Amino acid sequence: MVRHRARIRFRKQGDLRFVGHRDLVRLLERLFRRAGLKLARSEGFHPKPRMSFPSALALGIEGFDEVMELELAEPYPAGQLLAELVPQAVPGLTFLSVEILPPGTRKAQLRSTTYQIPVPAERRPETADRIARLLTEASPPVLCTRGRRSLELRQSLEELTLREGTLRMRLAASREASPGPRDLLAGLGLEDLERAGFCLARTRVELTP
Repeated sequence: MVRHRARIRFRKQGDLRFVGHRDLVRLLERLFRRAGLKLARSEGFHPKPRMSFPSALALGIEGFDEVMELELAEPYPAGQLLAELVPQAVPGLTFLSVEILPPGTRKAQLRSTTYQIPVPAERRPETADRIARLLTEASPPVLCTRGRRSLELRQSLEELTLREGTLRMRLAASREASPGPRDLLAGLGLEDLERAGFCLARTRVELTP
């Protein structure tokens, strides 16, 4: 049986960032029904549309370039599929692109994720110093936030910069427990930024070739 799969990139912004991943999946299921799309479904007593996400977005974080894959019951051209989805989007949800995947394409595998958050002007000098120490220390700070495992802050860190008032961090994907963006914020003494109203955003979800 030939499977028709589409890779969809979308944004999740504004108040929609406070909708958790499971609720987002249910929201998308309703949206696809309204769009009249014929979706492939799982087997069993409670069949569900075949959807997958290489990386679920944590609650409270905006996503500028999120990825999902959708299995269709019949072929659709990419342009038609995008045209059907765009009018159904709720506030905070923007469909960016649709790619129809060739038969036999493996499911998306995560390569890395990139995050950013504004840093107030008065805290930038200290933050820059902490970044420099973190990147150069022979023994970086250790977190014990994943059960009994000790995690180094640099464990999956590929890039950490502070430019024009914006902190950016790129984290490599790992099958093992590794620090997330909020762990890094805590390590830099910036864990209070979100509570102060600054929005943490995931700007890129990069897939392996």
